[in-house]
Amino acid sequence: MNRRKMMTSVAAVLTSASAIHPGTAQSESRMPKSTSPKPVPPVARKVPKRTEQLGRVRVDDYAWMKDDNWQKVLRDPTLIKAEVKEHLTAENAYQKAMLAPTEPLQKAMFEEMKGRIKEDDSSVPAPDGPFEYYSRFNIGGQHPIFCRRPKGALGGKTDGEEVLLDADALAKGKAYSQVSAADHSPDHTLFAYAEDAQGSEVHHIYVKDLATGEILKEPVESSTGDFAWSPDSRWLFWTHRDDNGRSDKIYRRPARGGLKDDVLVYEEPDDGFFVSVGVTGSDAFIIISAGDHETSETLLIPASDPTAAPKVVEPRTVGLRYSLEHWDGRFVILTNADQAIDFKLVEAPVETPGRAHWKDFVAHKPGTFITGLSAYKNHLVRLERVNANTRIVITERASKTEKPIVIDEEAYVLSVEGGYEFDTPVMRYVYQSPTTPRQWFDYDMVTGEKTLRKTQEIPSGHDPAAYVTRRLYAKAPDGADVPITVLMKKGVALDGAAPLLLYGYGSYGMSMDPSFSIRNLSLVDRGWIWATAHVRGGSEKGYGWFLDGRKFTKKNTFTDFIACAEHLHAAGYGAKGRTVAYGGSAGGMLMGAITNLRPDLWSGIIGAVPFVDVLNTMSDTSLPLTPPEWPEWGNPLEDKEAYDYIASYSPYDNVAAKPYPAVLATGGLSDPRVTYWEPEKWTAKLREHTTSGDPILLKINMEAGHGGASGRFDFLKEIALDYAFAVWAVDKGWTKA
Repeated sequence: MNRRKMMTSVAAVLTSASAIHPGTAQSESRMPKSTSPKPVPPVARKVPKRTEQLGRVRVDDYAWMKDDNWQKVLRDPTLIKAEVKEHLTAENAYQKAMLAPTEPLQKAMFEEMKGRIKEDDSSVPAPDGPFEYYSRFNIGGQHPIFCRRPKGALGGKTDGEEVLLDADALAKGKAYSQVSAADHSPDHTLFAYAEDAQGSEVHHIYVKDLATGEILKEPVESSTGDFAWSPDSRWLFWTHRDDNGRSDKIYRRPARGGLKDDVLVYEEPDDGFFVSVGVTGSDAFIIISAGDHETSETLLIPASDPTAAPKVVEPRTVGLRYSLEHWDGRFVILTNADQAIDFKLVEAPVETPGRAHWKDFVAHKPGTFITGLSAYKNHLVRLERVNANTRIVITERASKTEKPIVIDEEAYVLSVEGGYEFDTPVMRYVYQSPTTPRQWFDYDMVTGEKTLRKTQEIPSGHDPAAYVTRRLYAKAPDGADVPITVLMKKGVALDGAAPLLLYGYGSYGMSMDPSFSIRNLSLVDRGWIWATAHVRGGSEKGYGWFLDGRKFTKKNTFTDFIACAEHLHAAGYGAKGRTVAYGGSAGGMLMGAITNLRPDLWSGIIGAVPFVDVLNTMSDTSLPLTPPEWPEWGNPLEDKEAYDYIASYSPYDNVAAKPYPAVLATGGLSDPRVTYWEPEKWTAKLREHTTSGDPILLKINMEAGHGGASGRFDFLKEIALDYAFAVWAVDKGWTKA
């Protein structure tokens, strides 16, 4: 976490992006016939591995694909054993050969997406004392340039701009480089940044002296990239990353110190918990947060005494979640205490912040999910989600009156953008919808006046009036109403002829908000319908929506998605044989499950870094993040019910002789979250069992991790390949040879 005042949050919020280039002819989406010999898919050797567990037995023919030295491979992909590398290389070659006819379309889509990016774009400057801080891109640059200038400057290099970090220069000569966090010290003399140089999410944190331009020696090593400056600028607090990818410790070092100066501040004893560090908006406290998917705990260090031992606010209780802000001389706490399933706000004295002293401040209202909290000197801002849309509510300190910010549209998203200043009447928020590019507003919380600071520029042109966003609802098998957000061009006939891409995620309480995207338009402009299924497991309809799609209710996620597809088809939005399903990470698990359950519905499946080997992964404590994941999926090592339930849906374990649709699975060799062998094993098993003859493809990025390529343009090439595959799958391009 950097020092910008980010919202205190209880729910992770994932914002996807999408967009299109007007006027592209639909005929361009047809695949040219290939004149080359048909490529032959790799055949993976089978080495049965028998596992006995809780009285159950399973056999895995492709377990050998997991490198015995996998932890070192994540840090240095060149160490992968020859047999695995040979197979992955063959898979990549087969995928490339099969999709060779789509390369002109991939290139066209990439250029369209790139054409929607303002190459020299810059963020809206955030004021802090005598400066305002921002990031910008150079034309042709892949990575941001972090800058500052005197407050009130007109902008530009000739108006006092100072470059704090050139991430393009930092990445030069590296196959992968990602600056995951960057922040200046409160006294404006130092600049810290966290770099992942492998895609493995192992970060080094560097500190730069802004007076001399020198990088201080001995960077922080083995960090998650999470850090915070103490408000007095004397200390840097940072989060340690263990060998399993878990944030397990908080250290403190002098601002200009080195490795020998690191002092352990907090060590998390529960291997299922993660820790993070931040600062309250008031700068009065340093916050250490610990938690898993269902329980949390907060510890505080007074900013006036940053070397003091952290003190617990309320000891952890299974199922109790809370986070806090310091406001108006007290703590305001966001919590699910007292069966407040969609959370409420309570207040507590600074001297006695424990639960025994909590007093309701904003009562629980079922169906109104309070997702975030941000404090300013005279105002408190909360973010709420109601029926898959968001709203902002501002509370004035003296009068306790509330002002809501709501948009009158079917589907949209509002978000609060963090700033540095606490004593300000101005709150910055962002509005967007699937048809409308992002708009940044500065909102005066005293007068209610708003000032448009920036509209996302689409250089190649974009007319929101040329598109339609709709909110539909599908009826799940148990009667639940599942929201669907649809984006399409105006005039698209709802007769089933238009191809449909249905996107889904549905895990960890992450909401797939209806945001604007420069990417999805490359399909929509070709006559496609883009739809997002807001399935259970996400929190679009509240925290209960999340709980109804996890652990022993996980199958609701899959049946919700299938219900959405059937509802769309019945209403003329796409049809069988003209529908591609798309999801990544835990959304890739959704893809694997719905492929097993209803292979007839899809012409293609895109599983990006798919979590498909659920039973084996949740049974292997040596793997990254396994114990912390048990609250989400269950523990099949100790619980027979959890074993049997996971085994009944785990995509890899349920592959059988079926007419599977075309599949594209992608992964990253240094991915610590969904390890490379999951998509590798899945595609090998699918190819072995499918009865349809439709191709099963695997693409492994040999130089990246969970997030794919690090450069903003290189990443678009990966998306263009996914979308070209979708067109190819609907068109059955492999039959055109």
